[in-house]
Amino acid sequence: MFRPILFETLKKYSRRQFYGDLTAGLIVGIVALPLAIAFAIASGVSPEKGLYTAIIAGFIISAFGGSRVQIGGPTGAFIVIVYGIVQEYGVNGLIIATFIAGVMLAVMGFARFGNVIKYIPHPLIVGFTAGIAVIIFSSQMKDFFGLDIASVPADFIGKWKAIAHHFSSVNLYDIAIGCGTLLLVILFPRITRIIPGSLVAVLLATAVTNLFHLPVETIGSRFGRIPNTLPAPVMPDLDWNTIKASIRPAFAIAVLGGIESLLSAVVADGMTGGTHKSNMELVAQGGANIASALFGGIPATGAIARTATNIRNGARTPVAGIVHALTLLIILLLAGQWASLIPMSCLAGILLVVAYNMSEYRTFFRLLKGDRSDAAVMLTTFLLTVLFDLTVAIEVGMVLAAFLFMRKMVQMSKVNILPREDNNGNSVSETQRSKIPHGVEVFELRGPFFFGAAYKFKDSLQVIEKKPQVLIVRMGHVPLIDATGLHAIEDVLRMCRRDKIRLIICELQPPVHDEFKKWRLLFKIGKRYVTEDLPTAYIRAEEAMQTSTKAKPK
Repeated sequence: MFRPILFETLKKYSRRQFYGDLTAGLIVGIVALPLAIAFAIASGVSPEKGLYTAIIAGFIISAFGGSRVQIGGPTGAFIVIVYGIVQEYGVNGLIIATFIAGVMLAVMGFARFGNVIKYIPHPLIVGFTAGIAVIIFSSQMKDFFGLDIASVPADFIGKWKAIAHHFSSVNLYDIAIGCGTLLLVILFPRITRIIPGSLVAVLLATAVTNLFHLPVETIGSRFGRIPNTLPAPVMPDLDWNTIKASIRPAFAIAVLGGIESLLSAVVADGMTGGTHKSNMELVAQGGANIASALFGGIPATGAIARTATNIRNGARTPVAGIVHALTLLIILLLAGQWASLIPMSCLAGILLVVAYNMSEYRTFFRLLKGDRSDAAVMLTTFLLTVLFDLTVAIEVGMVLAAFLFMRKMVQMSKVNILPREDNNGNSVSETQRSKIPHGVEVFELRGPFFFGAAYKFKDSLQVIEKKPQVLIVRMGHVPLIDATGLHAIEDVLRMCRRDKIRLIICELQPPVHDEFKKWRLLFKIGKRYVTEDLPTAYIRAEEAMQTSTKAKPK
């Protein structure tokens, strides 16, 4: 369960596979270079922190993860969360939140939550992903147009007000570099996929900017020189008050990191025909984020686009991901200082393509035309992500999705006063209904019997005009029952005792029967009056009525 998949793949490793992994690792390492820098800057931290994350976290995710071809590092999905944390808690607060999120992810993995995270509603994922794409797009307008804005507001509406107010300060050189970057990133793959278009755009834009001394902002002019060494690991200064303040953003990082890493692993399985270990993947993601925080990095997770690039270039084992991390380390040590010459508008162009790819606009509009509940969850999550906060969006989206799901379950649950089917599932005619003994009322429950359906059942009992001598509750089509459903049965039992009505339960499915037993309802109702089928229930009803008649004083 918790054995890294690297250990399994090395047992049958070949020289030919190493060549494929080496080639893929080198290519994806080059692809990751501008993205790691761009994601860090867009997140509100210095560019080298993106490189530290891609190197440290990328290595750990590949070496100790549960996927054969997963590439880990900073991703566009984290930009919104990281930027918000930096604005509110500072860089030190981000490091602490990342460290705590890593612990949470590891605990989730060891607790075998890997399969649970897969059940996050798809409309919720599409909603916050599209929201993140809109926010990334908005955050790059300043650099893409070279606007002279001293401080860009963090909130979405304030950001666009500032952009509109300062739009007269556009820099045509920045626009030219940004548009050129867009064209290269979009069109270069039509020429070759071996060399990434983003790398070509970065090299050309940097060369042109410095050769012609163009008046545009660069990484160096904003952040200074990028270090060409890895920092020493430092343990975050944790105290109880800091931990309490960081729990909420850490939870958002952990949930988003878990969702994205496992989604990426599932996509990778589809492309390679393999399977991943979801719990081991979460444990590795947790360790990667803890290590990233120790080295001053930012949150990391599985990157779907880089993982797909890794697979397309021949990777089939985690060795490719390790090579990707080592490639970035070598680039940092040998050429890190040159990265400060990259123009900001070039990185903005790269991130606009990332935002477009994240938006999933086709899926977004398809869900809008589909089920109303799904559309409501997606739109709510999308608007909350854009206008408020991703943490709030995930929390509210999950609660809304749960309520709408429960509403559907309640709608599926049926309460029929008379039986509509016999034991073989055939329709019961009006003449056959006459077989129901006089003085007996039969209720049939269908669907999950949880708290929503329980109240529907109790309300249905109120429509009985004349109190029967025996009440039969047929539960053959109830696949599950919760505590509220059991409590509702208990309430009905008390009502029946008060009104001297014999309660009979029939056709319990095994899971429901077990719950009745745990709740001691079998004992309270009487095992004799919990029958396997409806005919037996009729016999018990006749016996109960005869006993009741004999017991009456003459």
